[in-house]
Amino acid sequence: MSVQQPVKEQWGTRIGLVLAMAGNAVGLGNFLRFPVQAAQNGGGTFMIPYFISFILLGIPMMWIEWGVGRYGGRFGHGSVPGMFDVLTDRKKHWAKYFGILGVVMPLVVFIYYTYITSWMLGFSFFSLTGKYFGLGDDVQARAEGVRNFLATYQDVGDTSGVGGWMPILFFALTMVFLGWVLSRGIRGGIEKLALYGVPLLFFFAIVLLVRILTLPPAAASPAEGLNFIWNPDWASLGNARVWVAAAGQIFFTLSVGMGSIQTYASYLRRKDDITLTGLSTAATNEFAEVVLGGTIAIPAAVVFFGVSGAMAIAQGGSFDLGIVAMGTVLGELGGSQIWGFIWFFLLFIAGITSCVALASPTISFLQEEVGMTRRGAAKMVTLLGIGIGLFHIFFLQHGVLDEWDYWAGTFGLVVFAAIEIFLFSWIFGINRGWDELHEGADLRIPAFYKPVMKWVTPAFLAILLVWWGWTEAVPKLMMDGVAAEDVPYLWVARAMMVAMALTGIWLIKRSWARKQLDG
Repeated sequence: MSVQQPVKEQWGTRIGLVLAMAGNAVGLGNFLRFPVQAAQNGGGTFMIPYFISFILLGIPMMWIEWGVGRYGGRFGHGSVPGMFDVLTDRKKHWAKYFGILGVVMPLVVFIYYTYITSWMLGFSFFSLTGKYFGLGDDVQARAEGVRNFLATYQDVGDTSGVGGWMPILFFALTMVFLGWVLSRGIRGGIEKLALYGVPLLFFFAIVLLVRILTLPPAAASPAEGLNFIWNPDWASLGNARVWVAAAGQIFFTLSVGMGSIQTYASYLRRKDDITLTGLSTAATNEFAEVVLGGTIAIPAAVVFFGVSGAMAIAQGGSFDLGIVAMGTVLGELGGSQIWGFIWFFLLFIAGITSCVALASPTISFLQEEVGMTRRGAAKMVTLLGIGIGLFHIFFLQHGVLDEWDYWAGTFGLVVFAAIEIFLFSWIFGINRGWDELHEGADLRIPAFYKPVMKWVTPAFLAILLVWWGWTEAVPKLMMDGVAAEDVPYLWVARAMMVAMALTGIWLIKRSWARKQLDG
C-alpha cells in the first residue's frame, strides 16, 4: 500500500508569507529571553558579539534554510528528512536520517513552548482582574509577591494561590486554539493568524514602548536603562561565555537550526524570491528584539529597581525580568490592568505565532511519510502536545522543561545547523547553492557571503559546538549538580525525546521502503 502524497499548499500573498515568517521568528525569546541574556552578559558588551553573530551566523543560516526549504518543496517535500535526501541527490542515504532532527526538535520545543505561552494567556486574564497587583507594601515586596504568584501558578499541587486547575485550563485553551489554526492549513489558518496577529503584536509593543520611555524617574530613569544596553565594557569582550551566549541568542531568536523555516519555505513557488524576503524577515525580527524587546523590559525594570536591582532580578532566570519585574512595574502605573493586559497579551501573540511554526514540520512529516490528511496530522500533533504537555505541567518543579529546552531548544539547534550547512555548502555544493538562492531573487546577496557560507559560518559553528560541548553539554549530560530527587524525572524526559527520534527514524525507513516498492 503506497502513501498518498498530499496536494502541496502554497502561500496566498507575499505579505502573508513575510508576516508568518516574522511570527515564526518573533516569539517569547525576543521579549523574555533577549533582555535577560543582555542583562546577564554586560548589556552593551553583549550587543557587539550579538551583531557579529547576526551577520556571520544568523543571516547566512537564514538564507540557507530558505533555500533548502524551497528546493525541497520543488520535489514535494515539506519536512527536513526529504529535503536532506534531495539535497544530496539521494546518493547519501544517511542524510535523511539526520533530517529527523528537523522534525523532532521543533516538536519537542512546541510541546513545552506551548505550555509557557499558555502562562501568558493566564497572566493576560490575571492582569484584567488585578490578581497579582499590590502584593506588598513597597516595590521590592511587590516584586517578591509577583514572583510567589508565578510560583504558585506553576505548581499545580499548590492550591493556596492560583495553582491546581488554572494552569491546566489556560493550557487547554491554548492547545484548542492552536489545533483549530493548524487544521485550517497554510492560507486559511497560519497566514490569517499572521496577517492579524503580527501587526497587533507590533502595535501593542510600540504603545508600551512609548509608555515606558516616558516614565518619570524613580530609582533611575529610562535613559539609564538605555545607557546600560548600548554602552559596552570593551574589556569584557575577551569573555568567551559572552560570545557563546550571543550566538545562542541569535539561533534562538531567528529560529534557525530548528526545521520550521524550511517547512514554511517549502510552500514557495520555484521563482519566488527568498533573498530579499529572508532578509526582511530577519530585519523584522531584530527590530522586534532589539528596538522593542530590549527597550521595554530593561528600561522599565531600571526605572523602579535601578541598574543593579534590575540586573539582580535578571539573574533569577528567563522569566524574572519579563514576568516578575514587568508585572511589578506595570502594577505601579495608572490603568495597570490595561497595561498589564497589553504586555502579556502581546507575549501570548508572540508565542502562539511561533507555536504554529514549530508544529508545522511534524504536520508536514506526517502528511508526507505517513499519508495523513492535514486535519488528521494537526489533530495528532495537538493530542501529542496535550498529552506530553501535562508531563511538564505536573513535573515542572523537577526541571523537565529546562532539560528539554537545553537539548532541543539550545544545544540541538547548533548541532542541526552544523549538519545542514555541511550538506548545503559541501555536499550540495556552494556554487549550486549560490545559484539556487538567487533563482527568482529580488536582491543580489553580497559576494563576500559566499566564502562566509562555505568557511566562516561552519568554523563559527564548530567552535560553538566544541565550547558548548566541553563546558556545558558534558556536565549537563552527566547531571552535575542535579538534586537526587530530580534525576529520575530528567531521565524520563530524555527517554521521551529519544523515543520520538527513534519513532521518526522508523517512519522514515518504512516510508522510503514503500517508495522503493512503488518504483
